[in-house]
Amino acid sequence: MRRYQQYVTGETGIAAYDTLGPLDGVRKWRPLPAGHSIAPAALAKARDYAASGNSSAFMVWHKGALVEQDYFGDTHEDTPIISKSLSKPLAVIAVGRAIVAGKIASLDQPMADFITEWQGTPRAAITIRQVLGMRSGLLPQGAAPNPGDILNRAYLHPYHDRIIIDEYPLVDVPGNRYEYSNANGELVAPLIERATGIPFEQWIAREVLAPIGARGGRIWMNRPDGTPHSGCCALLPAESYLRLGILLVRDGVWEGRRLLPEGFVKAMVTPTEQNPHAGLGGYIGSPYVEWRGPANPQVPFGRSYHSAPYAAADLFLFDGNGNQVVYIVPSHQLVILRTGERPPAKPVWDNAMLPNIVLEAIDGGGQEGSTGK
Repeated sequence: MRRYQQYVTGETGIAAYDTLGPLDGVRKWRPLPAGHSIAPAALAKARDYAASGNSSAFMVWHKGALVEQDYFGDTHEDTPIISKSLSKPLAVIAVGRAIVAGKIASLDQPMADFITEWQGTPRAAITIRQVLGMRSGLLPQGAAPNPGDILNRAYLHPYHDRIIIDEYPLVDVPGNRYEYSNANGELVAPLIERATGIPFEQWIAREVLAPIGARGGRIWMNRPDGTPHSGCCALLPAESYLRLGILLVRDGVWEGRRLLPEGFVKAMVTPTEQNPHAGLGGYIGSPYVEWRGPANPQVPFGRSYHSAPYAAADLFLFDGNGNQVVYIVPSHQLVILRTGERPPAKPVWDNAMLPNIVLEAIDGGGQEGSTGK
């Protein structure tokens, strides 16, 4: 009940996550190389926009170098950022690492190969790809005023993983409809644990954070020594989320080592007919829609404003609650991060502003110096 009260009252901050476990990172952290490849005036304009919107961190990485790094308020380079749904692409990358390790055959392997309780039921048809892409057919996200509602128990219960596996309703034919649901993201932890025999948080630490040189932090557990949440709520420094974007802009290769299967990043950014903007753990920037969000396109919930099309056709992004975003632009070897609390309601936050300021400077020749100097 206490968790429910915190949830409905909108309590934020680390105190809202009452049971935290360790999420280790690289043992010897080294900062990313610094550079000066984008005009300072453009970076200052973008920084000022981020600062005006309750941001905690703003970063720009371009062609191998960190060209802008700003922290606001009490946030510093090692401050743990509550990721909210930035945890979802982290979980998808963890699945990619399990495929590389031979623990999972492919994205199209049935979940029931690991969630064996689903064998012989309609859930046996659900594939890993469908879970990661929010097309599993499981009950969509929604408001639930009763603390005993399945939507609340699947998120707040000390055995939330068991609730999802044993009780969470299947309401559509798997693969036939896109519906955003935290339950899909939360299924990755038991999937990884059963596929690898390693606790989810340890798999992330060893197979994701350490190989990309990222700092660790903490992760929300459903109970002491229980199961971590994989659909939300890892607490990592902002730069660790930036490195996830860098890994994807490099097509899953880090310092010459392939960490993700060939074609995996392409799969992450391939939309389906059910939602032209949704991939696996992330979102596709084109085609342009003024207002859109993570829910089914027909659902007017949680939409963000876009004043203009993104200035790069291949832009894709991580997009967490509160407009916490990581923009990834492979054609420009560009990654931009903004973390923080929800921006003020007025003026409305423009989800296209930060990347477009930077991209227009790059495309317009607004570059200065050489990367890395």
